[in-house]
Amino acid sequence: MTGIAPMTPPHIARVYAATAFRVHVGANLGDPIGAPECCEPGDIYRLARDAVALQLALNPTAGENGDQRITVGSELGSPGDPVRLLARVMLMAEDGDTVQVLVLRHMPSAQEMILPLSPLVARLDYTLIEIAQDVSDLPVTDIACAAFAAGTRITLPDGAQIPVERLSVGNTVLTRDHGAQAIRWIGKVTLRAAGPFAPVVIPSEHLGNLGDLVVSPFHRIFLYQRGPDRVGGCAEVLVQARHLVDDDRIRRREGGYVDYYSLIFDRHEIVYAEGIPVESQMISETTMSRLPPDLAAEIRKRFPGLSHKASFATEIGREELDRALHRALGDIATH
Repeated sequence: MTGIAPMTPPHIARVYAATAFRVHVGANLGDPIGAPECCEPGDIYRLARDAVALQLALNPTAGENGDQRITVGSELGSPGDPVRLLARVMLMAEDGDTVQVLVLRHMPSAQEMILPLSPLVARLDYTLIEIAQDVSDLPVTDIACAAFAAGTRITLPDGAQIPVERLSVGNTVLTRDHGAQAIRWIGKVTLRAAGPFAPVVIPSEHLGNLGDLVVSPFHRIFLYQRGPDRVGGCAEVLVQARHLVDDDRIRRREGGYVDYYSLIFDRHEIVYAEGIPVESQMISETTMSRLPPDLAAEIRKRFPGLSHKASFATEIGREELDRALHRALGDIATH
């Protein structure tokens, strides 16, 4: 019997309406950012305080003219709608940090959007220093590191725990499925801890973790479910940290910069961080396209052809978690 090929995961981006990013000082005062012919180097932009980032889900395969196509799961447009990359804009923040922003257009509505490749912070000034129309090789997806913030303790085979930044290539780490496994490579990237790049903090003991677990938003946490009422219908599930944020106990930590460390093994592993199981960095064509460019280039150079099979567990998303919460609240209300 012929099996059904799994659906290729969509590429996910977080975008703002271009109208939320306007010239604060300069020749085009009050105008939103747009196509290259509408931009003037030296203009100073600000992101609106009430700007809301929306999810743009794109088909990994480009359509005609190189346009991206919207797919299921997007908060903008409809599946099949083309999205065109218009330009790459280089900006300089007040502290001298550079920020790249892609300008996109939803073709059916002609609505323009911006996709920051580094975080944008409301109320800060950003000076436009460069505009480029050659955007054929630029990523349009969220950074999808499975990464630990500095200070996160990783469990070794003897039960000892060591901060991730003190690990070295060749050190062995305890894994759930394959025992002691040697680290093949450790990636490090430093990002401004703002917006979708801000780490998720799971406070001590909230999920049985011994200390605060601080991970990148897309890092997946391994959960084992008992009893008949299982989210996703499976005992073993992986949940992205960002889906656990409740703005009460589990939250984003914004401000300053964050050092993220990714652990790579021969296989996609479940390791133990602050005493609870979480994934290692998975290497595949999909994840590689969503890593920070420098990190992806280094991995391809060091491990040509390396491709992981996903650890055996079902991934569940925010909608399933929300439905489970509503069911739980309903049970409480009826008892």
